[in-house]
Amino acid sequence: MTAQIIDGKILSQQVRQEAAEEVAKLVAAGMPRPGLATVLVGENPASKSYVGSKQKACAELGMESYGFHLPETATQSEVEGLVAELNADPRVNGILVQLPLPGGLIEEDVLKKISLEKDVDGFHPINIGRLAQKGRD
Repeated sequence: MTAQIIDGKILSQQVRQEAAEEVAKLVAAGMPRPGLATVLVGENPASKSYVGSKQKACAELGMESYGFHLPETATQSEVEGLVAELNADPRVNGILVQLPLPGGLIEEDVLKKISLEKDVDGFHPINIGRLAQKGRD
């Protein structure tokens, strides 16, 4: 088997183009724009940058982006409550909780609250298990 060099930038552009076309088809068919909700807790500069790049990507693809920024002092129940609200929001198709969360918050408990269908990172424990099964039931 011969190794093949993959140009990540070209591949990324192709995937984004295909995604933008699919979004346009959905909207043209009268469906609502897909929406991504991002949850950022605190002021971590790297996390802010990452979340900003996801919001920018949504705009480029024609998707909705719903950004939620909680203070570093947010409680576990406040973060989990926001996730519950986003799970129930029909405009939100995917939820991304930016990690790491500030000290004192239990990341696993927050991730468990994300609906399996809206877990874009695949960090819910059940989705991690599914990934480990490599497509097996």
